[in-house]
Amino acid sequence: MCAGLSGLPALVKAAPSNPSVQRRLAAQSELFKEQWNADMQASPETATGYGDYRYNNRLNDYSLKGAQQHNNVDTFYRAKLAAISTDGFTEQQRLSHELLLRELDDRLRDYSLKTYEMPISQMDGIQRDMADLPNAVPLDTLQHYRDYLSRLQQIPRAFAQTIEVLRQGERDGLMPPQVLLKQVPAQCASIIADDPFLAPTETYPASISFNDQKQLTAEITRTVKEQVLPAYRNFADFIATQYAPHGRTTIGMSSLPNGMALYQNAIREQTTTDMTPAQIHALGLREVARINGLLTALSHKAGYPDLKSFRAALNSDPRYVPTSAQQIVDDFRHYVTQMQSRLPELFGQIPNAPLTVEAMPPDQPGNISHYIPGTPDGSRPARVVVATSDYAHRKLLSDETIAYHEGIPGHHLQISLQQQLRGLPTFRLHLVYNAYAEGWAVYAEALGKEIGFYQSPASDYGRLNTELLRAVRLVVDTGIHADGWTRDQAIAYFRESGCADEPTIQAEVDRYIAWPAQGLSYKIGQLNILALRERAKQQLGSRFDIRAFHDEILSAGSLPLDVLDTRVNRWIDEQRSAKAAIGDAS
Repeated sequence: MCAGLSGLPALVKAAPSNPSVQRRLAAQSELFKEQWNADMQASPETATGYGDYRYNNRLNDYSLKGAQQHNNVDTFYRAKLAAISTDGFTEQQRLSHELLLRELDDRLRDYSLKTYEMPISQMDGIQRDMADLPNAVPLDTLQHYRDYLSRLQQIPRAFAQTIEVLRQGERDGLMPPQVLLKQVPAQCASIIADDPFLAPTETYPASISFNDQKQLTAEITRTVKEQVLPAYRNFADFIATQYAPHGRTTIGMSSLPNGMALYQNAIREQTTTDMTPAQIHALGLREVARINGLLTALSHKAGYPDLKSFRAALNSDPRYVPTSAQQIVDDFRHYVTQMQSRLPELFGQIPNAPLTVEAMPPDQPGNISHYIPGTPDGSRPARVVVATSDYAHRKLLSDETIAYHEGIPGHHLQISLQQQLRGLPTFRLHLVYNAYAEGWAVYAEALGKEIGFYQSPASDYGRLNTELLRAVRLVVDTGIHADGWTRDQAIAYFRESGCADEPTIQAEVDRYIAWPAQGLSYKIGQLNILALRERAKQQLGSRFDIRAFHDEILSAGSLPLDVLDTRVNRWIDEQRSAKAAIGDAS
């Protein structure tokens, strides 16, 4: 599944000959394997997503005891890893050591802050995870169908454990906002009405006999009717009558006990920087002003006196209003396809990993388009899931940009390359730092401009307007979680920016409330990559190769921004040294 990657060099060099280094390196390698296996055993649903089916018949342990046990395991492996000296290791071996330490430190800090006690929102939570089971598990053999049935039978247990955690969060004063919690029962009702759990019984692989199909259909149907749907109804009733009424009426994280520490921790994890909310807010205001300047210049170029009149003309033009949900999906497919053939102009290494584009299920109204990785071996394709609800109030103007962001050359290209890197410990193939991943995807949106796309003023408006939305996020997220903004204030600022339609504004603001600091990662990561590119261009001059630069950015998987900065600086120095060597030889 990896055409185009055959020339990718292994990233870990041969072990040094020093016996002490060899022993420590072997110990580290074994620890990486043990820790990864412990993670997969503790998170069977994650393992399935990675194509590891050893625990395919189990759901995660959602209990308080399970969280504590996972923390104990993290503490154990953190201590063992820290005891291994990296003296004499290669750069990649030291980097793997550092990255796992960071990952474990983040988890331990999250546990100490009890972030796990608020696992439910309209954006994520068990109610949505379970509804995606039919799409998230393999259904190609009789055993895999039996595994699926086993997971369905465990759903009531998982809901009961989640309720246990939510009650503890309430006792600790760690409550999500009411405005978000009130959306969860409606989500559950929509899932119950749609009943996605029976979908696997509609078609079976030819390898499963008719009698087995008949038996599976009967058992799955009975389990869904008698266990799964009642568990959803019970959970929805609990949220509506016992939990949501106690949700906090303020929306900012700073209103929680130890709230500013929680928010700063979220900033650190999402941006991999130590920027303060005030610094990020100021950056957002500067970026909003800069991008508005570009949009105003585009308006003048299109023949309009100002941005307001240009925006009004585009928003009232029926050509940019979808006539169906399918039109939006078709738009995304078109843009992903047209970009695919142009990738060799931008990248030396191009994965050949399958990607599907599909409409978002009806039980997720008002949500935002997103990407779901496939398995590394390509047996289950990656998915771009497109938001199409309330389509008549949406616009087609940003479809091209978001297709590049979620598909290629954004998330799908970056994550597929990472999954297929050679010579790295397994955890490195799946590690995600949002500032890197989302920063890359925002950076990738503009690459279409460099190869001749976005030629019309309307399409270029869609690109810049989407970038403006990412700048607005910096202002609104910090406004909500550090400065005490209300939801109405956040919506008013969003509307004033003009960068989104009403369904998007409502969904975006609720998203920032649910995921503090997550929205900050996009612009901060993009600006970092742009700065690295400009530095490389200035220092390498005529030897700067955009394909080589992109391959270097993507060559070690997801990284914290400071680590990425160090790697690219080293690469620039190597390129300059090679240039100097060529000059000396001539």
